[in-house]
Amino acid sequence: MTPDSIKEAEGGLYSNLRCRKFEAGAVAWRNFAETTRSDGGRLLALWGTDDCDRDGRLRIVACYLNAESLAVVEHAMDSCSKPLYPSLVEFFPSALRMERAVADLLGIQSMQPDHRGWLRHNGWPEGVFPLRRSFNASTQYQLDSEPYSFIQVEGDGVHEIPVGPVHAGTIEPGHFRFSVVGEKVLRLEERLGYAHKGIEKRFEELRQKEGHKLAARISGDSAVAYSWAYCAALESITQTTCPPRAAQLRALALEHERIANHLGDLGALGNDAGFAFGLTQFSRLKEDLLRIHQPIFGTRYLMDFIQPGGVAVNLPQDAPQLLLDHYAALEISVSELRGIYENHAGVQDRFRGAGVLSNEIAVRLGAMGLAGRASGIAHDLRVDCPWHPYNDVTLKIATQTTGDVAARVNVRFDEIVQSIMICRELLTNIADGAIVSDVPDAAPGILGVGVIEGWRGPVLIALETGPSGMIRRCHAHDPSWQNWPLIEYAILGNIVPDFPLINKSFNLSYSGQDG
Repeated sequence: MTPDSIKEAEGGLYSNLRCRKFEAGAVAWRNFAETTRSDGGRLLALWGTDDCDRDGRLRIVACYLNAESLAVVEHAMDSCSKPLYPSLVEFFPSALRMERAVADLLGIQSMQPDHRGWLRHNGWPEGVFPLRRSFNASTQYQLDSEPYSFIQVEGDGVHEIPVGPVHAGTIEPGHFRFSVVGEKVLRLEERLGYAHKGIEKRFEELRQKEGHKLAARISGDSAVAYSWAYCAALESITQTTCPPRAAQLRALALEHERIANHLGDLGALGNDAGFAFGLTQFSRLKEDLLRIHQPIFGTRYLMDFIQPGGVAVNLPQDAPQLLLDHYAALEISVSELRGIYENHAGVQDRFRGAGVLSNEIAVRLGAMGLAGRASGIAHDLRVDCPWHPYNDVTLKIATQTTGDVAARVNVRFDEIVQSIMICRELLTNIADGAIVSDVPDAAPGILGVGVIEGWRGPVLIALETGPSGMIRRCHAHDPSWQNWPLIEYAILGNIVPDFPLINKSFNLSYSGQDG
């Protein structure tokens, strides 16, 4: 293939969304990104693959989200010893950390100047790449610690405040390096990836019909979104149709996951604004929702509810009325608490104007999901590219324009109301019939991409099948990859004590970008 050539791979990709797959030379790889950006497309994910055991080549893969479809572009490098490819950072700044992660895991280097490690953290020696086929996970290495070169801000009165990586509480580790004058933040630089779990390598040890369990545990607060994305990829590959009733139950679980996380966040945001009453009340509402999961879904947390071909359990006979009664009470409580938040001068003083992410920056950096919608980016896959049963429900995208903490709070309130409406509609029109279809083992060498709009934004699973019903590789992508850099901009000009509030208003996943 010449550097400027590109061709569409016929039958090379399966997805729950409309999709196309391309193979591109180095110049075409870059040109495709430039054209996609010009046409308003977004970079959804970027990852690398090791095919040296097949054709002696490493590949870099980009997945783009256009108005109504996906485009997956592969670029194969000629050398497995010194793989190099054109960077996409010029067109999609969010690609920077993804490219650095690919360099750590596969040794595939992009042509961009920032070659600092992102996920390695000295967990394996430099020059060893754990996603290579030749990597031996049982090897013991003698490692020495190494410094990380944070970018320094110089000037009179400037000093640094390091926060983390160990935090108070149970959250996963992340380091935040503030450059400040007094308490005013001039620069924030994040360093994440401290608890890299090796999930992509672990997938290679699993059967295709087992992978959904691991997917559900990539980021626990998005278990439904990840397990559905995995199953969507596998079902697309095997051309399995999920029964209508099971698809509706999946959507019901996904909306419950969205509501539960928004309730928890609204309470935590009230607490960070010095309003403990908000934390108490929203924690109660979240706990009530989790408790009703037990009789409805068979578990408080929906880790294993979605499985290949459908769902694990059916709704009990009395479940629809039980849920409808619960939604009625929840809607009243949320409305009352929203009024309290909006009329509390102290809370609004902390929320309004704090952590502003302008629409211009949000668009430039590729903000995803809730964070983007609070800055005027009206994208939601449930509306833009609806899959079943979202093509049969009524949904209006909740957006705000101010891009501050208050906007991200208001999007959460609006989305709770929308999710309750969706749940009512699903239960009112629930189909009869089976809740699971048989899923056969797929032939090897087929790529499937499942994309689901989780509560943070689009969650992606790229699954390639192996022989004998095994997984050859599986890449998982969380929208937190795109959204973590947003906080580095939203904090500028604010004071250090506002960081917990601003950070919580995004509430991104450490684990989701640290597989």
